[in-house]
Amino acid sequence: MPSTDKKIPLSVLDQSPIKQGSSAAEALQETLELARLCDGLGYHRYWLAEHHASDALAGCSPEVLLGRLGAETISLRIGSGGVMLPHYSPYKVAENFKLLETLYPDRIDLGIGRAPGTDPFTAAAIRYGSRVGPEHFPNMVVDLQALINDTDARTPGMENARAFPKVETPPQIWMLGSSEDSSELAALTGLPYNFAYFINPNIRPDIFDHYRRHFKAGPNFQEPHSALTVFAICADTEEEAQQLSLSRDLWYVRLLQGSPGPFPTVDAALNYPFSDGELAAIEDSKGKRVVGTPEQVKTKLLKLANQFQLDELMLITITHDAAARRRSYELIAEVWD
Repeated sequence: MPSTDKKIPLSVLDQSPIKQGSSAAEALQETLELARLCDGLGYHRYWLAEHHASDALAGCSPEVLLGRLGAETISLRIGSGGVMLPHYSPYKVAENFKLLETLYPDRIDLGIGRAPGTDPFTAAAIRYGSRVGPEHFPNMVVDLQALINDTDARTPGMENARAFPKVETPPQIWMLGSSEDSSELAALTGLPYNFAYFINPNIRPDIFDHYRRHFKAGPNFQEPHSALTVFAICADTEEEAQQLSLSRDLWYVRLLQGSPGPFPTVDAALNYPFSDGELAAIEDSKGKRVVGTPEQVKTKLLKLANQFQLDELMLITITHDAAARRRSYELIAEVWD
């Protein structure tokens, strides 16, 4: 068993998946139920993703759902995983998360990313004609930090802007990403960094070393802080865990085709006529996952924690069976103690 010198906190990323035969309303209720469970199991953070124009993922507005999530939980830090900042005014994002911080003091995380989280047409609709696109992301990050901390923003004309309500402890800003560029920006702006391994497992081996070497203290963090988000499914037997992951296999193939739709059942995946190319794509994607029994999952997670010298691990689990999804988080929490 790999060993680590420190206790690595486990957290949760929830995309509020919509399942075949279900609805967005049911997906959001499952999010609330899972959050309550993970709160009791001792998970550290619970983050909500942002996706638009999707019939597979219900979470289009994490800040809205967080308002409910805070009331449903007690000790979890809750946050966005993340807000796609190029779509929005940093001022309005700062207001939203300061309001959440006022409701749930010292529990709010503001994870931000540059990706659109949708197709180009929907991204244009969200921006509603604004010419401020992803190329302005670094400056938006710095302005957001200033607005969260009640200091002068960098953008000319915004120096005197202050976001309300005032808070004693600012929301914790995180940089999210799946590329080398995001690690560089996290380091330069003094932010903690969470890499989406479930999206891009082809991570350069030294990406976190690079982040730590180039880290410059920011207004809220004096030291680098790293996390990795991993897709995981845990069950009592390896066979069961692998079978549960078949839904993800079929959904992934449909995603590559451009229109994944709701998450299919295991039976739908078992009866799907996968081509050789699709089977090869599935096999290649398995490097993104941690699937197996509690001990197998623990071993793989600790290996990743040691390999990248992580401060935290975050898990994303999607199964068609909501009870199996909850059970996966239970089993991992039990074996992690």
